[in-house]
Amino acid sequence: MDWQGRRVLVTGATGFIGGHLARRLAELGAEVHPAGRRQADLRDAGAAARLVRQVAPDVVFHLAGQVDGARDPGVVRPTLDGNLVATVNLLDAVVRSGCRVVLAGSSEEPRPGNGHCPPPSPYAMAKAAASGYAELYRRLWDLPYTIVRPTMVYGPGQRDTSKVVPYVTLALLRGATPRLTSGAKPVDWVYVEDVAEAFALAGASERAVGAAFDVGTGTTVPVREAVGLLYRIAGEESEPPFGSAPDRPLDVPQAADPGPARELLGWEARVLLEEGLRRTVAWFSALRA
Repeated sequence: MDWQGRRVLVTGATGFIGGHLARRLAELGAEVHPAGRRQADLRDAGAAARLVRQVAPDVVFHLAGQVDGARDPGVVRPTLDGNLVATVNLLDAVVRSGCRVVLAGSSEEPRPGNGHCPPPSPYAMAKAAASGYAELYRRLWDLPYTIVRPTMVYGPGQRDTSKVVPYVTLALLRGATPRLTSGAKPVDWVYVEDVAEAFALAGASERAVGAAFDVGTGTTVPVREAVGLLYRIAGEESEPPFGSAPDRPLDVPQAADPGPARELLGWEARVLLEEGLRRTVAWFSALRA
């Protein structure tokens, strides 16, 4: 990847994946301009246009958004504004500047890997609509875009404790008992540093322009097995209380089809689940020390 001296804008750079990506791009020699909501609220079209104009990037990585997978009417408007309106505002600013954009999609969008299953949440619906607008901008105005759709990302730095890995890890480190669903759902777990590498490769590859592809292992491990690994790594001998919380409606398995990412980018996941969970538990443990 030849990133030396290239100007890069990373939205959502204060977030989990965005932070790892910004660090990886800097390691590769890019001139990274990180942007969080304090720099620009992308729900405001004027703010999005000013940000792109001021940075004048060669590539924009758009990872900012309202991440909430709840099945609740109360999240419809926030996810619509944070993931669709903000993305359209950014696409409009990017197409006027002539640079390239890499968007963070969702594995819950309709895609070949899930049989084009309808979006099961307001968040996934907004992401799917944003992907549609990216393709519209390409067809009408030749916008060079790429969409990266990670599956279940985990790893050091994940501070959203509604996600199962940080939630269970922190509960175990505190000596608390987590509330858990049945744990039956199969999940395609992918380590955050592998995901950051996929984004960096996508932004550097001309073959990825106009493509949308999954980033995951292509294999699934049930939640209960991943939680069992966390219990073992943390040295907890009690049994996880599966079934103490209800399963989420329409929570269907979302495995990646890693073939396109491998063929277009030469990318594949490298960190196995147990090793990734060990690194994650160690990070949270050091954070609490």
